[in-house]
Amino acid sequence: MSRQTALWALGAMSGTSLDGIDAALVLTDGEEVFEFGASRYRAYTDAERKVLRNALGHWDGPAVEEATKVVEAAHIEALQSFETSDIIGFHGQTLAHAPDKGQTLQAGNGMVLADALQTPVVWDFRTADMKLGGQGAPLAPFYHFALAKRLGFTDPVAFLNLGGVGNITLIDPSATSPEADGACLAFDTGPGNALIDDLCQQRTGARMDKDGALVRAGRVHEDILEQMMASAYFPKVPPKSLDRNDFSHWSDLVAALSDADAAATLAAGTARSVALALVHTERPPKRMLVTGGGRRNPGLMVLLKRDLPCPVVPVEDHELDGDMLEAQAFAYLAVRVFHGLPTSAPGTTGVAAAVGGGQVSRPTA
Repeated sequence: MSRQTALWALGAMSGTSLDGIDAALVLTDGEEVFEFGASRYRAYTDAERKVLRNALGHWDGPAVEEATKVVEAAHIEALQSFETSDIIGFHGQTLAHAPDKGQTLQAGNGMVLADALQTPVVWDFRTADMKLGGQGAPLAPFYHFALAKRLGFTDPVAFLNLGGVGNITLIDPSATSPEADGACLAFDTGPGNALIDDLCQQRTGARMDKDGALVRAGRVHEDILEQMMASAYFPKVPPKSLDRNDFSHWSDLVAALSDADAAATLAAGTARSVALALVHTERPPKRMLVTGGGRRNPGLMVLLKRDLPCPVVPVEDHELDGDMLEAQAFAYLAVRVFHGLPTSAPGTTGVAAAVGGGQVSRPTA
């Protein structure tokens, strides 16, 4: 394809950290990324965040219905401020994810957004993958591959997303396409920011460890860290993915520690889990680009640099926007769906064969 087949796609992402909605425009043909457009962040209110938290882990019922209304209304508000787009990629809000059972739930109906915004909406990205035996996550790797190509990398490189859950994409930029054998290996690494955010919320009332103050002030308790690393998840061969609450027992392990020591020990667990992820690749990355909220925690970044065998840098070092990269990914994936291209492959989700996910909903009026 080419620039002549490119669309301005508007992607929206609301992650497991439950902080708010990222929205961003990308000009792409579903293969190359030609331009980055405007972006916007729309924070959830405290009341909205409470509704979403109450629905976490639920598959249906009143809590899910209320959360769905919040997700749809907030996304419409966030997206209607953009002047124009050809297509929208809408991820929705993950409330529950059980890949071993073939189940996942993202709150929000794309048809509601299509009618409200009068623009075609691609949504429900995970179901098709899971029906073919995939984990349904992570879904950003094909976009990471496109970015590696855009940046001109030739050596193996990794993108590490530290949202509520951590996930990594290990990329061979010499491959011809993201679905090619060996092009991408992607999986969830372990907890990202979720447990640190929860700790701050419960103990200090803050939504996060702002500027990494707690992590930097604390001491890592190595005995507890060793218990954290005993999880059977880490040696498990990919494909693999996580629900936000799969490592909630870590919170119990640090319950008796001071606020700072608990945060530092949780952060050390995140960093160590990323280091353990590299065991699963035959070609370690020459550099690691960090995106997501975790890159803004200096304490966590120090721990990553200590534990990893390659340079670790925020994606901004390569003139990318780490706040909007996930939203851009769903804009990119929406165009791939529109053009009938795969959105996941055996190396990214463990799906039986490369598959294109996503439903396309067009305005009814």
